[in-house]
Amino acid sequence: MHGQIRTAVVGTGSYLPEKVLTNADLERMVDTTDEWIQTRTGIKERHIASPDEATSDLATQAASRALESANVEAGEVDLIIVATCTPDMLLPATACIVQHNIKAHKAVAFDLEAACSGFIYALSVASNLISSGIYHTALIIGAETFSRFIDWKDRSTCVLLGDGAGAVVLRATPKSNGLLDFYLGADGGGAEYMKIPAGGSRLPANHDVINQRLHYFQMRGNETFKAAIKLMSYSTKRVLKQSGLSIADVDYLIPHQANVRIMEAVAKRLSLPLDKIIINIQSCGNTSAATIPIALDQAVQEGKIADGNLIVLVSFGAGLTWGACAIKW
Repeated sequence: MHGQIRTAVVGTGSYLPEKVLTNADLERMVDTTDEWIQTRTGIKERHIASPDEATSDLATQAASRALESANVEAGEVDLIIVATCTPDMLLPATACIVQHNIKAHKAVAFDLEAACSGFIYALSVASNLISSGIYHTALIIGAETFSRFIDWKDRSTCVLLGDGAGAVVLRATPKSNGLLDFYLGADGGGAEYMKIPAGGSRLPANHDVINQRLHYFQMRGNETFKAAIKLMSYSTKRVLKQSGLSIADVDYLIPHQANVRIMEAVAKRLSLPLDKIIINIQSCGNTSAATIPIALDQAVQEGKIADGNLIVLVSFGAGLTWGACAIKW
């Protein structure tokens, strides 16, 4: 991190809603098949929030588990960032609701919206604030309830998305481990690839936009697919180069869980064996900003990640946005 104080992940946590929606369930809802979904996406099932659960509820659960994992009290947290594009409401920030829920009363709290890249963007912001000495203990959460923004009549998108939350606790570290470097990018020229057109200041909620189903997620699949492979491959190489490392040094790549074919194509471009890619899309679907912290926590819980491992997180999302982070565990 260019001579600054280095930050490290000292705890992880995740939460998936209890309700599971399988491909068989979707076969009864739209014109699709389990075989088509698995072949095209790698997804077998996804979790769906209950009617009384919102993004802040999922985030609160993941945050509490991350704090427990880190052996850190909520009162010690002085920065909370929630990466989400499906907040509880336009205002206040979902992070403020989480702050109140976990009783982290001295924490600064705000949301960050960079779609599926939000978690890596948030890590970068928090890492730099800790490195500068302004804050000491940060709680970074990726959380989404995308099921509320899915058009369940659109078979091309409704099979992809799920709900969930993942979180990490960051602190300064005197050791040589921690977050080594970041690479972030954006291109608003691709804003049309993935969007929820209505509900903001451009198209406020009204009967017309609802009747036109403009308050639901829309995606141009082919353009998104190609851009994701290109930009996640490039971002991984770029962050490794900045860190003075190579693909051969990587123990695990944790990519955004958008589509198994994208992840496999990225692995091929990087000449990285598939057993070095953390993949959980089969049981979680695409949870946008939550995919990477959920996959990271699951890998930690399963004992896959060991001290000294080099981990690369890499993502791509609406915006367009993309980014990567190299971590020495």
